[in-house]
Amino acid sequence: MKRFEDHVALITAAGRGIGAATAHRLAEEGASVLVTDIDEAAAGKIAASIREQGGTAREFGCDVGDRDSVEAAVAYAVETFDRRGALDVLVNNACACHPDAALFEEEDDEEWAVDLDITLTGAYRCARAALPYLVASGRGAIVNIGSVNGIQDFGNHAYSAAKAGLASLTRTLAGHAGPRGVRVNLVAPGTVRTTAWAGRDEQLDAMRELYPLGRVGEPADIAAAVAFLASSDAAWITGAVLPVDGGTTAVSSGFMAIRG
Repeated sequence: MKRFEDHVALITAAGRGIGAATAHRLAEEGASVLVTDIDEAAAGKIAASIREQGGTAREFGCDVGDRDSVEAAVAYAVETFDRRGALDVLVNNACACHPDAALFEEEDDEEWAVDLDITLTGAYRCARAALPYLVASGRGAIVNIGSVNGIQDFGNHAYSAAKAGLASLTRTLAGHAGPRGVRVNLVAPGTVRTTAWAGRDEQLDAMRELYPLGRVGEPADIAAAVAFLASSDAAWITGAVLPVDGGTTAVSSGFMAIRG
């Protein structure tokens, strides 16, 4: 059974990695997907690959840092795919992550602001633009892509603060939108093998030992969790933060290894 038959989904930063895997997963389950990315060419490649596999998808160049761009993307999704004037699923995947300075007091204001603006405020812009259409669908769902960085310390001060803020926004928006029929949840991935780790295979291999399940994540692992939370299978779940992290926030494998 295709859980997203006659559903319309909009996914941000879907030109690669987790966003691309999620676009493919929702399309495979019947959704019409708007693949958005600031890199419209990358979004176009993912949309084309979905169509080649028999799915329904279009691309749209969207900068989540710009309100007009976000509102145009939402309007395009609704106008292109849905005669009801509705949107069923919003996946907020866009983020920015600058490396930490050597010392916290050396952190750069502009880099901090960018990480928060794209990762947290970008999701806010998308949810604000999409909410009336999600309400109109009668089955609307927002799935935010957070991070284990928002749960405990893995470095990246600004990115982590933004992801923690996104978890808080998930809860407060769930309370606001629930009575209007819209569910809001968050998936918190651990280390996932994406292009962000390109050229660092040795680091990824070393990280396997830190995960109780013995491996790092794949984009498809996160896409599966997103599909669950966006679907009617999760009809009584809202305001939840779901770690999809191979157990790393539940078990301190490194400590246990040292302790023997």
